[in-house]
Amino acid sequence: MRGVAHTDRRNLDFFCAVIIVGLLAGVAGLATTTVLRFVEHLTYHYTFGTLLAGISGSGHIRRALGPMVGGALAGCGWWLLRRRTDVPPLAQTITRHDPIPRATWSIDAVLQVVLVGSGASLGREGAPRQFAAALADSGTQWLRRLSARDREILLACAAGAGLGAVYAVPLAGALFTVRLVLNTWHPRALGAALLSSSLAVAIGAAATHDHPILDWPRSESTYLVTAHGLVLAPVTLAVGLAFNRLMAAARPARAMRTWVLIPALAGAGLVMGICSHWWPELPGNGRSILTVSLASGLTLSAAASILALKPLLTALFLRAGGAGGMLTPSLATGAAAGSTLVLTINWLTGTHLHGPAVSLAGAAGVLAVTQGSPIWAAIFVWELAHPPAWLFLVFLLTASGAHGLNVMLKARGGTHAD
Repeated sequence: MRGVAHTDRRNLDFFCAVIIVGLLAGVAGLATTTVLRFVEHLTYHYTFGTLLAGISGSGHIRRALGPMVGGALAGCGWWLLRRRTDVPPLAQTITRHDPIPRATWSIDAVLQVVLVGSGASLGREGAPRQFAAALADSGTQWLRRLSARDREILLACAAGAGLGAVYAVPLAGALFTVRLVLNTWHPRALGAALLSSSLAVAIGAAATHDHPILDWPRSESTYLVTAHGLVLAPVTLAVGLAFNRLMAAARPARAMRTWVLIPALAGAGLVMGICSHWWPELPGNGRSILTVSLASGLTLSAAASILALKPLLTALFLRAGGAGGMLTPSLATGAAAGSTLVLTINWLTGTHLHGPAVSLAGAAGVLAVTQGSPIWAAIFVWELAHPPAWLFLVFLLTASGAHGLNVMLKARGGTHAD
């Protein structure tokens, strides 16, 4: 009886902890979104509208100097932080049950937001994941009956819920926890992930207003676009593999700790600012590229240029010592690949394939290759825009095809190596 009572109390503590984690992750997502928007508005001097509208309406000097100043400030902050302590990776810290560096992760998250908000080509999802995990560790510390495995699940839930909160994607946030961090389908982990992610998205609705991050166009798409999911698969495989290899080559073996961070990130920001004179969609995490792709606002030359420049600029910021997420840069690169393909087909054949559907399918395919989870990639892309439900099958077809081809290539490479 005593053992049963202890298990019941432990389960009650775990349930309470899941609620706390969900609420704190929502606060983390809300806080990072608020700071990000403040930095964007300050950098490009606009009050209302999207980042793309702010960049398009800003002067040429501000476009160039804004990202440069933001990069210098972030570089100065990382120089001061990294010379005193390491910033361990989130997923490995959670799964190895290492102590959570709350202050370090929180400061690093703020610097990521400053860098991305000022125009750096990095994802903003890394900051809320770290901040949410730091808050969750602090907020559940008083629950003594939790096991080490319970704490691992809770911290992973915090990371996934933080992602869900900033992008208003509750299901994708939960699946990020169980598939990309914990790599399990255990009911205890899955239930905790779904509950915490839903709570976090509800709290984050104060910033997202419970609307999809992307606006799906009113134009109708036909079921014929489904066949192009298989055509996209090898294209997105090639783009995803190239993206991964470029980021691996650009990422320093050890985090840069010297004062060189300041001029390096300032220089990367200046390059971004110069590029934004011709392609204002480039600055930021990639949402602007997705927005223009869905609005069918890209020409073939612009889509091809963005397809080449977005990963190159992301690699530049990584090489300069910056830190940030890779989800949305790879997502935007995939969207540019899809737009380039559909615009090429329409130009060569005179057809009118639905650009937004193919663009998002391309995003799902590249994301599946870079993250290794086609189901999660398809759900994440679908939740971002909430297109017609049947298009989820197109996204899943492209993502699964690209992932399957990638697995076959790896297996073939391993066979040749043997």
